[in-house]
Amino acid sequence: MAGDRGPDRRGRTLEHLLARQARLDGETNAVIELNAETALEAAREADAQRDGTRPLNELPMTIKDTYEVAGFYATAGIPDLAGHRPERDADAVTRLRAAGAVIYGKTNVPVAASDHQSYNPIHGLTRNPWNPERTVGGSSGGAAAALAAGFTPLELGSDIGGSIRIPAHYCGVWGHKPSYGIVPSRGHIPPMPGALPPSPLAVCGPLARSAEDLDLALGLLTGGAGRLDADLAETAP
Repeated sequence: MAGDRGPDRRGRTLEHLLARQARLDGETNAVIELNAETALEAAREADAQRDGTRPLNELPMTIKDTYEVAGFYATAGIPDLAGHRPERDADAVTRLRAAGAVIYGKTNVPVAASDHQSYNPIHGLTRNPWNPERTVGGSSGGAAAALAAGFTPLELGSDIGGSIRIPAHYCGVWGHKPSYGIVPSRGHIPPMPGALPPSPLAVCGPLARSAEDLDLALGLLTGGAGRLDADLAETAP
């Protein structure tokens, strides 16, 4: 995909991801909210400008449903937050948008991101795209499943005791738990919306489909820059 320089390439990339998610995500249940029209508009606008100055260059992606993202609900699988729709992005999401990310969906998590599977009473259970009888792990289970299934080339997860690393392992993708504090956590749930003190243990970090893309995403999340080399060719059926 990095070598695709044809017209409307980001619009076509997003259309491909949306079509793939619609066709394959019924049983997997990785992506639990879509904002396709807004994302398509942003991608097509980027195609029209074609300045190529931002590292992600309007790359479509999904975000774990523990992050506040303007235009989406942010529930962290907590029933009391089923109606929580923030107007402001989490700080880590702001950094990805500034790098050119186009966020088109949210991915599933366990209740309060506190389990090594990915079920909650709002959105149900996420199954492993390689084998629906297997778990995706948690709490970034929807994120890892979406990557493995080819619904997104990049994801934003979070981790205390394996919440990035276990789902990445179970789904056959790449994930990294950064050092504490190097990626901003404001706007992540838990803690509950509006809380000022950050979690004393949790970190925010990327998941991706290659080590190179993981390295790029971490640099962007910590304030650096780079170039994406996403590859959606080898995906779970």
